Amino acid sequence: MTASQPYTEAQGVPQTTQILTHTAPSGRSTPPEFPESYIITTLTATTTVTNLPSSSPYQFPIHRLPSAMRDESKIPLVLVACGSFSPVTYLHLRMFEMAQDYYSEHNEEYELVAGYFSPVNDCYQKTGLAAAHHRVTMCQLATETTSSWVMVDPWESIQPVYQRTAVVLDHFHHQLNEQLGGMAMGDGSTKPYKIMLLAGGDLIHSFGELNVWAGKDLHHILGLYGCTIIERTGTDVYDFLLSHDILYEHRKNVHVVKQLIYNDISSTKVRLFIRRKMSIKYLLPDPVIKYITEQDLYR
Repeated sequence: MTASQPYTEAQGVPQTTQILTHTAPSGRSTPPEFPESYIITTLTATTTVTNLPSSSPYQFPIHRLPSAMRDESKIPLVLVACGSFSPVTYLHLRMFEMAQDYYSEHNEEYELVAGYFSPVNDCYQKTGLAAAHHRVTMCQLATETTSSWVMVDPWESIQPVYQRTAVVLDHFHHQLNEQLGGMAMGDGSTKPYKIMLLAGGDLIHSFGELNVWAGKDLHHILGLYGCTIIERTGTDVYDFLLSHDILYEHRKNVHVVKQLIYNDISSTKVRLFIRRKMSIKYLLPDPVIKYITEQDLYR
């Protein structure tokens, strides 16, 4: 699939959950199929979620997309982080902030306007993977209480089968550039959003593992969209870029962000701490910790 091909989205199943309504930013021009308001999961950690946390039918979250750019000479950039987020940690949130610093200081081409978490589908069947509705809710609690520009899109998590990363990025292109029509400019025109994958250095190293990524998907992800890589402790991203044929071919579409303060918080360690009844305070936002406790996750 390429980003220009027709895209058909599966609808989520009916859910029951408390909700909070957000009004679309003023001044934004939206197509007729988009309502004036849209729904996301409630922000409190005491919500009782009995099914999937997204609204029904599915609605793409746009409540934090800005209505205007600071510099219209640049390309509006949207970063998408795909992963398990079981649970989401401060490192996952810091990835977006480090990327924001990078594009503010080191790049004249893009203006970072928004970011999205896209929690993986349950069919991924990774060890320690909490149910999708829990992971989406935790990501929403984290972003809505700590960030002003990062959102959570549950689309990937509510599909009936596992979705490849290339398909997920196509979904964001479809929603932002085909359905929404791109970023509105001051003169009434629009400019397409640049969609880019946000990933840690460990994920990039998986590009070189046998039978993990299809070559055509890597060309699709890196060639059509691009990737912002957050360097992690013990990883040499530049050396890997040089040695990996497909990464090297698309090296101009790969942006490497150095960590100035190293952070190796991992979801795996958090789950282990929970099983050992150790403190996880200051590893993830308090509303997420409260939700984990109330839902008795990872015991």
